[in-house]
Amino acid sequence: MYEYQYNDLINNNFRVVGITLRGFGKSDKPYGAYDYDVHASDIRRVLKMLDIKDAVLGGFSMGGAIAIRCGAEDNGSRVSRLALLGAAAPIWTRRKNFPYNLPKSAVDDMIQLNHRDRPKLPSDFAKIFSAAETYLNEGIGSRLNGICLSASSHATAQCLIALCDTDLRTDLAAIKIPTVIMHGRKDRICSFDPAGQMKAGISNSRIIAFENCGHSLFLEETHEFNAEPIKFAGE
Repeated sequence: MYEYQYNDLINNNFRVVGITLRGFGKSDKPYGAYDYDVHASDIRRVLKMLDIKDAVLGGFSMGGAIAIRCGAEDNGSRVSRLALLGAAAPIWTRRKNFPYNLPKSAVDDMIQLNHRDRPKLPSDFAKIFSAAETYLNEGIGSRLNGICLSASSHATAQCLIALCDTDLRTDLAAIKIPTVIMHGRKDRICSFDPAGQMKAGISNSRIIAFENCGHSLFLEETHEFNAEPIKFAGE
């Protein structure tokens, strides 16, 4: 998914380690828990095994939420900077005191669709993935669809549950490392408004808004997007 980001980072002399979460891509797909704690533990294990220090940890969408959990728990021991990219945070579903994103009933419908007609789930998401349905060409759309379908059905459902239920607002205050929040103003999956809550909750953070982008900001304005993490990582 992040091929065009990896290329630019490598060409700017950064080491890039791409971690595919359990349940997705070519990673193992065990049954069991898929909450943010499990994913964060997996990431910390990879960082420790490769003895990575002073890392810039970037996470997109649900990955951004998981990156927040990692940043809150790491305390700077291996992660020195955090990049939240269209993050599904601090909450992805509406609450009485959080009127943004999707109602929980919509996520329940997605879980049922996952069990009944899984190919339709990424097909429906594709319609709102970018600022307008026509922003991504057919080839990129087909590639993203294949990536989604390579996930396990169990992992997909469990991650939707984690997205629906997890509240990261207390995690935000625990993050002390420099953080950049990159978000599309026309994001129809993770509303732009909660980016302000992330900035307010993370003391050393700033927002970079992509005025004409939806959720797939890294594909809609690739050149402009890539310049920001390269600049951030080099600061």
